[in-house]
Amino acid sequence: MSTSKLHQRIVRHSASRGAASPDVWGIYEPDTGSIQYICADPATKKAALIDVAWNFDPQQYRFSTESMDQVLDLVRENGLTVDWVLDTHPHADHVMASAHLKERTGAPNAIGDKVHEIAALWAEIYNLPDAFAPARDFDRLLAEGETFRLGELEMRVMLSPGHTLGSITYVCGDAAFTHDTLMQPDVGTSRADFPGGDTEQLWDSIQAILALPVDTRLFVGHDYGAEGRDEPMWEATVAAHKARNRHVKDGTSRKDWIKRRDERDATLPLPDRILAALQINLRGGRLPPVEEDGHAYLKLPVNRF
Repeated sequence: MSTSKLHQRIVRHSASRGAASPDVWGIYEPDTGSIQYICADPATKKAALIDVAWNFDPQQYRFSTESMDQVLDLVRENGLTVDWVLDTHPHADHVMASAHLKERTGAPNAIGDKVHEIAALWAEIYNLPDAFAPARDFDRLLAEGETFRLGELEMRVMLSPGHTLGSITYVCGDAAFTHDTLMQPDVGTSRADFPGGDTEQLWDSIQAILALPVDTRLFVGHDYGAEGRDEPMWEATVAAHKARNRHVKDGTSRKDWIKRRDERDATLPLPDRILAALQINLRGGRLPPVEEDGHAYLKLPVNRF
């Protein structure tokens, strides 16, 4: 039996540092290496849930709720009230819990407003021209620079394209949730080869994130461990990334990084959940409508990738 912590459901609390600094809980989901977040205002206990997973078994095509249950248990244990259900982008490697969390908490759900463009792209790939309607499935579609309240704190939206054309970063005080842009400093950066992805845009997005104050806590979307490290990590400051991120530390050439990223991405397989996950995530985490036999079905493109 493996003793690696990469196979365990790990929770860590990154405590508020004072004024305009949220409490952050990271909850590691081992099946996909995803990190889910609770961001909370210490003064009012108002919380946002960010990038929470609806567990999906890609072999049996069955769903379960242990990840969202774990997140909601933490909410209750810490006396929090959920004000927002947020996603940074339509995920390729896990199914979002957005619709279920909205139903269970009563909080509005939100994602970046360029999800319209992502939906149009994937509607063509699936040949499902009328399947996706983001304005129907999300309460808020958030634009670059838009702000909203989390208790006494302000959350700001940064458009961070590259991994997808509509990815966003949520900045709350001294915390930024950077989704699939950066990995941990000992790993580097995320891929940009999915439909709508763009390596040059990803570089620019990363540079904008690294221009935040140096003590900003950056919370990444995934971790799969690294050489010599068999436990998941997901938090590092801007200063740490600028000093030692193996792909984009200070002094890195834009041209060299783009070449390295493109070469690396060309060797990567599709995630095993992507063709199911995108079809659900572009509906806000809802399955397709049930058919006359009482079951829902997914449509998978053949020979498109």
